[in-house]
Amino acid sequence: MPALVLLGAQWGDEGKGKATDLLGGSVDYVVRYQGGNNAGHTVVVGDQKYALHLLPSGILSPGCVPVIGNGVVIDPAVLLSELSGLQDRGVDTSKLLISGNAHLITPYHQTIDKVTERFLGKRKIGTTGRGIGPAYADKINRVGIRVQDLFDESILQQKVDAALQDKNQILVKIFNRRAISTAQVVEEYLGYAEQIKGYVADTALVLNNALDEGKVVLMEGGQGTLLDVDHGTYPFVTSSNPTSGGACTGSGVGPTRITRVIGILKAYTTRVGSGPFPTELFDEDGERLRTVGHEFGVTTGRNRRCGWFDAVIARYASRVNGITDIFLTKLDVLSSLEEVPICVAYDVDGQRFDEMPPTQTGFHHSKPVYEMLPGWFEDISGCRTFEELPPNAQAYVRRLEELSGARISSIGVGPGRDQTIVLHDVLDEAVGR
Repeated sequence: MPALVLLGAQWGDEGKGKATDLLGGSVDYVVRYQGGNNAGHTVVVGDQKYALHLLPSGILSPGCVPVIGNGVVIDPAVLLSELSGLQDRGVDTSKLLISGNAHLITPYHQTIDKVTERFLGKRKIGTTGRGIGPAYADKINRVGIRVQDLFDESILQQKVDAALQDKNQILVKIFNRRAISTAQVVEEYLGYAEQIKGYVADTALVLNNALDEGKVVLMEGGQGTLLDVDHGTYPFVTSSNPTSGGACTGSGVGPTRITRVIGILKAYTTRVGSGPFPTELFDEDGERLRTVGHEFGVTTGRNRRCGWFDAVIARYASRVNGITDIFLTKLDVLSSLEEVPICVAYDVDGQRFDEMPPTQTGFHHSKPVYEMLPGWFEDISGCRTFEELPPNAQAYVRRLEELSGARISSIGVGPGRDQTIVLHDVLDEAVGR
């Protein structure tokens, strides 16, 4: 049976939570394969709204097993708090599985994240300050703490002590901060061991066995393609790989088992944090998109920067991810506009680029080349078939499909689980139903 990947095809915040939730009722496993609690998904079920930061969206689907893969970095305090919050609301969290190879975020990661960002001043990246980057840096430097280390006090003590030898020197001598106590970190983290132990498993083995048994596995990325550390707008990126390649390394499922890659595209574009953004709006149109679209970060609460749809980055995302299907979200936000611009290319110092400029400097200086499409004024939130959409809305969707390089399979016309138009049933096609 197939593995499917669902990921953001812009700078994150595209509505991945809703898309995963819609599929979650029909898949057996939903896997979060990278990132940490710097990502956020909002899922609306009936009249209930759930803000998820670390847990896979599939945790809201009763028949689904939610999995936190080895590619995720976990703040155990956040994890337990999120689990407790869902349990208090009657959500069954007992099926959750956590990879013992996933790395842990510690207090010293958070401290270093915050002081480093302040030290950068105008050159800051725009991190959430939650320690994600420093935790990934320790992972690559081979001084990280993994979930399995919680169950061996001696190993945990050794690893924390080794990590703090250098970090305390930096905190004290460079940033004029107080040294962090190894004993305090170890004591705190040993306290999480019993609370987490029941969830820990060899998740890569579980997932591959599930695929062998004919189960359907959906892998869910956090953030978005343009925030990928390799393929994004570096250095204004996250510290992991939200792209489809990251789904393999972050879950332990091989690439030959993936049959569909679903890219989530918002009907316009948003970004949180620093970095270039060619279609960004600084006028009343930008404020309208922010207000009508409720563009505030789920995890950070920060205002999202808003702009028109960028077909250049959509094509780029389709290419680097091998996107087979697009879930277009928030089409309803564009209602009541006379015209709807689409960025079809960039102008860089008089030279036209139909694809991403090859350098950071070129992208930074890119000016959008717009194509104008007529807008629509009808309320489309009640539409459930493509034919019910106003003709101009239909034309807009078809033009985005043509420009983006992959077919549009679903369209979101509101935040609710049922406010979706399905053009192609990706899951049925993937499993041959």
